[in-house]
Amino acid sequence: MTKYGSFPGARPRRLRTMPAMRRMVAEYRLHPADLILPAFVREGVSAPVPIGAMPGVVQHTRDTLRKAAVEAVEAGVAGIMLFGVPLDEKKDAAGTAGTDPDGILQQAIRDVRAEVGDDLVIMSDLCLDEYTDHGHCGVLDSEGRVDNDATLERYAEMAQVQADAGVHVVGPSGMMDGQVGVIRDALDQTGHEDVSILAYTAKYSSAFYGPFREAVGSSLKGDRKTYQQDPANLRESLRELALDLEEGADMVMVKPALPYLDVLAKIADAVDVPVAAYQISGEYAMIEAAAEKGWIDRDKAIMEALTGIKRAGANMILTYWATEVARAL
Repeated sequence: MTKYGSFPGARPRRLRTMPAMRRMVAEYRLHPADLILPAFVREGVSAPVPIGAMPGVVQHTRDTLRKAAVEAVEAGVAGIMLFGVPLDEKKDAAGTAGTDPDGILQQAIRDVRAEVGDDLVIMSDLCLDEYTDHGHCGVLDSEGRVDNDATLERYAEMAQVQADAGVHVVGPSGMMDGQVGVIRDALDQTGHEDVSILAYTAKYSSAFYGPFREAVGSSLKGDRKTYQQDPANLRESLRELALDLEEGADMVMVKPALPYLDVLAKIADAVDVPVAAYQISGEYAMIEAAAEKGWIDRDKAIMEALTGIKRAGANMILTYWATEVARAL
């Protein structure tokens, strides 16, 4: 005799029985248009330079950067975030190579714009750390501290030269107070009203940046704890969010992604602008290193990590696997 209502009454496993079923009921899906490719271009090299701590990632030449941009477009990637790596001898205390119209980043912006036009959203890192001989994200005062307001003046100059070079979006990553407002004014006053700002709203002082320091040839002495956020704080991110939106941010970002998914979720719930998350160098390196050891399935781990970031609320994800994953999708 059939017995109805026997335990268990609910069987959620019915919706997990086969791949087609799981695919049909999936709540979140990655799409190539969710992805943004961070890319490094190095001055004075004739061949790409591998980054030891980031297997598969290189410091591009200008020519190989063009190729990478075309490949990203063909794969359906939405955007590319460009980082310049100048010659060491061009670094100085004020990071003047960062505001040189013929500096490596400005050249790279022009190169990519000429190669792919508007088929890829071209973004640029707006920060001084790659160009300063001390490696900090701003200029220093007489006591060696980062001078917030003097740095804002430099950021305004950077915004103008990057916009003149043809960038679609600037990404101020220095975590200076008031940076979004100053950059917005600088862009608007120079006829670049259409250039968007992706605010690095919650950028934490993180141990996971380690491989990135190699990627940009960082000259950093000390740390950035006086301007990047303390990993212990969450409400502070919401305060930064309110300020960035008030100052005119078009999009906002959480960086790093994986250790701060709770912050990402809070910010995504609080805003009506697009939200990005940056899966940073250390997150990339951990998966690649563990996979190389044979400890995890590389491809599945990549997709799981990216899906987790999407599930937490990111509309856009900056990831070094962008082109690879877009092709797979």
